[in-house]
Amino acid sequence: MRDELLRHVIGPTPYSSWWLWAAILLLLFVIVWYGAVFVATLPSDRLRGRPVVGALHARVLRRRYAGRITRITADHEAGRTTAADACAEISRTLRSFLHQATGVRAQYMQIDALARSSVGAAAPVLADLGEARFNDASAADVATLAGRAQELVRTWT
Repeated sequence: MRDELLRHVIGPTPYSSWWLWAAILLLLFVIVWYGAVFVATLPSDRLRGRPVVGALHARVLRRRYAGRITRITADHEAGRTTAADACAEISRTLRSFLHQATGVRAQYMQIDALARSSVGAAAPVLADLGEARFNDASAADVATLAGRAQELVRTWT
């Protein structure tokens, strides 16, 4: 009787309960979206070493830079770039990757300094890329050098 009296005084609910759940889901979506945008726009040095986000960031970096090297190689094979230009682009890409992945300013370092740094594993590949870029007599194969650079990027830890 009491429930009937309340229902008579208050009346039927003006909306379905689905609207409440839809609002809650929308609010959760907006919170997750803002969190994702915040994390995606953080600098690499703040993402490295974070437990979950750091590993995801490293995987995204490896995939992005390996794909970039693939595109450079495809441009060379299609005849859109010379071997020297392709090697220069691969070297620039590899150095940029090293900076993003480790924080070492590899873009500005000479090969000897790179070899003595924490990114010393990349020095032989970068030296061969430099040789192919600046030595016209070099018989270096761009596809082989690109493969070595991609392998380095994909296996970097």
